[in-house]
Amino acid sequence: MSNHRAPLRIDDLIGGRRIADDGDLRRIVLAGEVVDYRLVRAKRRSIGMQIGLSGLVVRASRWVTLREIESALREHGPWILRRLGEWRALRRDVLPGEWKTGATLLLQGRDLALAVLPARKKEIAADLLNLTVLHPSPEDERALAAFVIRWLKDEALRFVVPRVAACAARIGAGSPSVKLSNARSEWGSCNRKGDIRLSWRLIQLPPELAQYVVAHEVAHLVELNHSPRFWALVESLHPGHTAARRALSEWSAVLE
Repeated sequence: MSNHRAPLRIDDLIGGRRIADDGDLRRIVLAGEVVDYRLVRAKRRSIGMQIGLSGLVVRASRWVTLREIESALREHGPWILRRLGEWRALRRDVLPGEWKTGATLLLQGRDLALAVLPARKKEIAADLLNLTVLHPSPEDERALAAFVIRWLKDEALRFVVPRVAACAARIGAGSPSVKLSNARSEWGSCNRKGDIRLSWRLIQLPPELAQYVVAHEVAHLVELNHSPRFWALVESLHPGHTAARRALSEWSAVLE
């Protein structure tokens, strides 16, 4: 048994990125509640705890014993349970459980009520309160779901493409390739080739937060890191990015 105690660092998940899904899945009882967590062995000097959409992730060096880790978890049990409860409360049904009139669907930060009507031609129209879907087979929920999700993806592409182009032009980053993704772990990504991928679920976010994600990924065309220079570039593209970054974490359940 170790005769010293590793320092502890607690980090909440910031931004829209899901914490790692690697590591060993373990279980502990905290204040009478069973809590699952992932233990990731990493090169670090402290025990790190992160809570997000993936639940609790603990990171610690290999020399830190399981007994020390679980002691730290129990010590901070009230905080862990409170934060887990807060994250669970963020989860929401962003697509209908049933594709029928009266169901709700999230679009640009607003919950719209579905209005499904029979028609020869398939069409979708959105206003402040409703998403009206005209479809030849209004009783076919599977067909309705495919049609509406395809429409959401088209709307996402119409939203992000001109905004990526505008941000890239402002920083002299050329004309990057832009594609939609079905990623469940991040809002967007940018690789060394300058390819930008953005989650189609950006169309479900409030527009100002989707715009922040665009600015974030475009800034990576110049700074493929999260250095002070990178954040200064993001700020130039999206003034007030810190508040947007913080607000984005409250919408991360959309990725689930």
